[in-house]
Parts: sequence; structure tokens; C-alpha cells
Amino acid sequence: MTNFEVRAYDAAGRLGELEVPRAGVTVQTPTILPVVNPHVQTVDPSALESEFGAEILITNSYILHGSEDLREPALERGLHDLLDFSGAIMTDSGSFQLAEYGDIDVTTEEILQFQHDIGSDIGTPVDIPTPPDVDRERAESELETTQERLERATAVDTGEMLVSAPVQGSTYPDLREQGARDAKSTGLDVFPLGAVVPLMNEYRYADLADVVAACKRGLGETGPVHLFGAGHPMMFAMAAALGCDLFDSAAYALYARDDRYLTVRGTELLDDLEYFPCQCPVCTDHTPAGLRSMADDTREDLLARHNLHVTYGEIRTVRQAIRSGNLMELVDSRARGHPTMLDGYRALLSHAEQLERTDPVSKDAFFYTSTESARRPEVLRHHERLDRFELDADSVLLTEGGSNDRYDETWGVVPPFGPYPRELAETYPLTAEVPERTDRAAYEAAADGVARLVSLHPDVEFTLVHDDWPATALETVPDGVRLRDLHARD
Repeated sequence: MTNFEVRAYDAAGRLGELEVPRAGVTVQTPTILPVVNPHVQTVDPSALESEFGAEILITNSYILHGSEDLREPALERGLHDLLDFSGAIMTDSGSFQLAEYGDIDVTTEEILQFQHDIGSDIGTPVDIPTPPDVDRERAESELETTQERLERATAVDTGEMLVSAPVQGSTYPDLREQGARDAKSTGLDVFPLGAVVPLMNEYRYADLADVVAACKRGLGETGPVHLFGAGHPMMFAMAAALGCDLFDSAAYALYARDDRYLTVRGTELLDDLEYFPCQCPVCTDHTPAGLRSMADDTREDLLARHNLHVTYGEIRTVRQAIRSGNLMELVDSRARGHPTMLDGYRALLSHAEQLERTDPVSKDAFFYTSTESARRPEVLRHHERLDRFELDADSVLLTEGGSNDRYDETWGVVPPFGPYPRELAETYPLTAEVPERTDRAAYEAAADGVARLVSLHPDVEFTLVHDDWPATALETVPDGVRLRDLHARD
């Protein structure tokens, strides 16, 4: 993969640069691709570029292909002139219409050629969007058809136009992983994860996390990953932490038409707002009552612009979190916005081993902000790397307090990480900021670390001096370890 470069990681989140040669631009990722309906443009593409900094957008080539009004102008003038947009333009193929209506009258070869002819910068073959929860036989059959079409797409002469390789497989993790491996094998350029919109519409963020994680296992670090139809800002951080680089949605416009107001915590009805909880230009220049009194078109335009400000603002927040190494803290914060997002976060953490592979070894700080923090990749890494330390001792003290000369060696213990050599006390992540009222999950994670160290050194006598650990944590400590309260007398 030569047109995508990763500049920084946090968990599986990536700051990247996607070079789009046909457009002559380099797109910074993660980013959002606003969906532009070629017939109805709530916010002009030129405004997306000049006011919101859009570097890339997506439109539907199948709509253009079948339009009596726009097909010929698109062929004659090209997409960039037709839409008045100088950034990169990605085009969908009609797969959405296929999923909605069951049939379309175009082949992969025909639609890719049309996308090339109208000047698309990133084209898309006609895959089969397999919905969640279908029977396995259907999922396997449609995945096979999708792969056949991707292989046919590689034979189409698309010049400098990049071509995407959608990943299907319904809600079967093994099929998603297989579909991702097969898509990767085509050598195509961008990897959209398809047919996930139903999961998001039904707030099934835990299932979404499992689907994305499975796809990433198959793709590895090859190319940019596009989460098709993901446009609500409350889930950008979670999806980015799982390794998604591109998002797209018409939510900014669709919500505006229904008088819906985006926030990073969810969506509000304009009629329910007395104050705007936002500092964007729309919200500082207007009040909810003022917007409600406006003509429909004006109100829709302003709401769409607010929704875009929130969307791009969250993209910038996610980028900075990756840069600063606190993406997981952001995910934790966003997960508190909705119970199903918390489900998604917990599902994400079930893939901590996978996220750990690209997570930086050192960052500025680790903030323990919830019980979920005890399951983060950094905790898992610390436990797994205990086997790197040699113990040349018959007796070892593990303590939250000071050392004791009665033991051959003294190690520190800190929740949620557990035991560590004292000389590493000032290194990441052992410098973690942990609340004084530490929760049970942190102690239990520390006990898991103790158990691992003990299992690695079965001939060593261990004593654990703890500060009032709960019974659920102490039950995890192996029976042979001597337990003492931190404040007990020698």
C-alpha cells in the first residue's frame, strides 16, 4: 500500500495521510466524508471546503448514472466542476440502492468505468451489502459474490483513480475476517466496512465493535479503513480507537431537515432546546427560539451548518487525542453519553490484546477514569511483559508501601497494573493518575498481575502487603502468597 502513510498511533487509532493522486491532494485522517446528494445539496460542496475545511466528500455515481439531468453534465464537465469542489471526491456504486431495493441495472465494470469517466478520485465496485443477522449460508454466498466482483474490479483500467474493496460478512466475525483478508489480497486501495448502518441505527455498538475488530484482524495495517455510513460524532472516538480512518454520512443534512440538533452525546429536537450547548458560529449568533421562528429553508441550512461544526469539531478532537496519546480517555468519556455506547466501549476492551499491538509503549499519562480503565491495553501489556523480568531471589515482597530488609527483593504494587520493579516506578504507565477511592476493578486487575508474576516464578516465596484490597481481588491471589495488611505490624 503506497498511498497511505500512518504518522501516529494510539490503541489502533491512526493519524494518517491518504494520498489521492487523481485529485492531487493528500487527505488527513481520521476524517469525515460528507455525503453530497447531487440533486439536493443542503450545504454547497464549495462551502464544505471553504467553511469547514473538507478535504474529501462522497457522492453517489449510481444516481448520476441514472439521472437524465446530471449524467451528461457529469461526463462533459467532470465531478469537480459539477460539484464545485477541488478536494478529493469518492463515489459510491449503487450498492446502497441494491440493499434498499434488491436490484440495480449496472455491473461492477460499467459503474467503475462510469466513475472513472466522470472524474471520480476514489471509485467503488458493486458489492453485496449483507445485513446483520442473516443466516450463515446467505452470508457466505454473498461474501463470495462480493469477492468475485472485487477481483473483476482489479481488471478495470481506472488510471489514477483509487478503487475501494468493501468488506462484507454480516455479523459473523470469522466471515468478516475472511472477507477482509480477501479484500486485502486484491491490492485495491481503500477498505470500506459495509452493511454496518443497521447496527448503528439500532444502537448495537457492541456488535459494531466486534465487526470492526474482526475486519481489522483480516486487514492488518493495510490501507485506510472506511466505516460506511458512520456519521454521528458520538461514535467517532470508539471507531477510531478500533482502527477506522474514514467516516461518511448524510446525517448533518438529514437531521437538519427533521429539526434535529447534533451533539457529541446524541441528538436533540430543536423544539426541546431552550439554550444551545455549543460555541459554534450558528449557536453563538442564534437562539433555539430564533431558529424556530425562521423559514424552513433558512432553519434547515443553519442546523445543517451547526451539525457540520459539531462533526468536524469531533474529528479534530479525535485527531488531537491520538496525537496526545489519550484517545482511550476520550473513548471513555464519550461512552458515558449513551448506555449503548458504553456497551460498545466494553466490547472494544474485549479486543484489548488486538489494540495493544499498535498502542505506543510510552505516553504522557494514563488516567484511570472508570472501572473500564482496568481493562485497557496498557494494563494487559504490563501483565504480559512481567515475563521479561528475572527474579534472582528466594523471597520477594510485593507492597504498596516501603521496602523491607527481611526479603531478598522488594517490588512495588500499584492498581490496576499490579507488581513492578521499584526502579520503574516513575515510568509510563506506572505513573498513572488513579482516584484515591480506587474501585474494585483496579484492585482485581492488580491481583491478576500478582497471579501472573507468581505463576512465572513458582519456586519463589511471595508476600503481598496490600492496602485493604477487596475480597474479590484477594481471592485471585494464589494460595501460596502470604497476605498482610499494609498497616499490620511486622
